[in-house]
Amino acid sequence: MDKLKWLQERQKGIGGSDVGAIMGVNKWKTPFEIYLEKTEEIQEVNEQSESAYWGDQFEEVVAKEFEKRTGKKVRRDRRHFQHPSYPFMVANIDRRVVGENAVLECKTANQFLAKEWESEEIPASYLLQVQHYLEVTGAEKGYIAVLIGGQRFVWKEIPRDDELIRIIVQIEKDFWMEHVEKRIPPALDGSSAAEKYLSEKYKGSNSELSIDLKSEYTEKIDKLLELKNTIKQLENQAKEIENNIKNELGEAEIGYTPQFKVSWKAVSSNRIDSKLLKEKYPNVYKKVCKESMSRRFTIKNLKEEN
Repeated sequence: MDKLKWLQERQKGIGGSDVGAIMGVNKWKTPFEIYLEKTEEIQEVNEQSESAYWGDQFEEVVAKEFEKRTGKKVRRDRRHFQHPSYPFMVANIDRRVVGENAVLECKTANQFLAKEWESEEIPASYLLQVQHYLEVTGAEKGYIAVLIGGQRFVWKEIPRDDELIRIIVQIEKDFWMEHVEKRIPPALDGSSAAEKYLSEKYKGSNSELSIDLKSEYTEKIDKLLELKNTIKQLENQAKEIENNIKNELGEAEIGYTPQFKVSWKAVSSNRIDSKLLKEKYPNVYKKVCKESMSRRFTIKNLKEEN
């Protein structure tokens, strides 16, 4: 199966890597983004991220190291599993453990995530992923093996948790039937996917139309302005610290502390001076200038105006 067909096939169900986002514990993805992935037509394959690429490349390395550390044997299982009762629950596992009714999930993590693996705990998103696989495949337990920063190996056994699995099944069922099948998006969030969704859905506007927002939006707007002000203050504080570090560096490009390396290097870049292009070559400017339409969001305090 080529990459495009594989992605289109993934749209037909909820996989293990989707569960953490749907249940709100994935740091990098939201339920709204999963909804769009399942409902928007896929016409082309985006370039694979570096982390995903190296995750694929090191999967076999991690599996082999798991065998060395545990004395167990594993084998590939390329089947596409579907839950017998809920066909929208699907699974593509990394490995089967030979002689056990168990699955192995292979991971790579950068060094900044090392703390998540220090205790006996397993990052929530990965725990949910493995429990999802156990339910879909009918396995009794799972193992997860991770190579951290290319230099530390950790593996953990994950027993089947039927109580947690019941919660997972119910949440996945609600998400699939109430949102994906009905084409009703979950609550909007602050993701770029939600912003893009709104921009495309409501790209047209009526200059003669105005509405009275619900009373609750006065409080929401107050909160929004408060947050924006806090962000501005924090950005100013961050910039102040950055400027002091730059002043300390002076003409030096690199500086060190016992824990950090700081660089302030000269970077050359070429940019088109649109103002100069318009003045000197107006005909060329007209040919290369492309009009774009967007909607600008602003807030005014009517009481302050009065």
